[in-house]
Amino acid sequence: MRRSGGGFTLIELLVVMAIVATLLSIAAPRYFEHLDRAREATLRQSLNVMRDAIDKYKADTGKWPDSLDSLVSKRYLRKVPSDPLTDSADTWKPEAAPSESGEGVWDVHSGADGTSKDGTPYAEW
Repeated sequence: MRRSGGGFTLIELLVVMAIVATLLSIAAPRYFEHLDRAREATLRQSLNVMRDAIDKYKADTGKWPDSLDSLVSKRYLRKVPSDPLTDSADTWKPEAAPSESGEGVWDVHSGADGTSKDGTPYAEW
């Protein structure tokens, strides 16, 4: 006598698991590539905002800011953004002003190791 059960057979479960695994193997690389591109876009935007604030500080005061924190204290930035690649606001590498321009922060670069999708090191952006 057969029971009318409401469960799935082992074969049905294996087929469903194989389909899910196939879909994940297609979607996962695209997802992680998208995350990397988003981090790079965020890094470019953060660098542009900080460089713009540095230039405005120089235009207003006639000198380069002493540090990135001075941009915050003078309200050119609300806060120093986090480097999206290192998840820290402390890893930015400020570049000193050229000697003929005086002292202070003239430019800023990411402190992240590695290279971007186009092959350039993050530290050169």
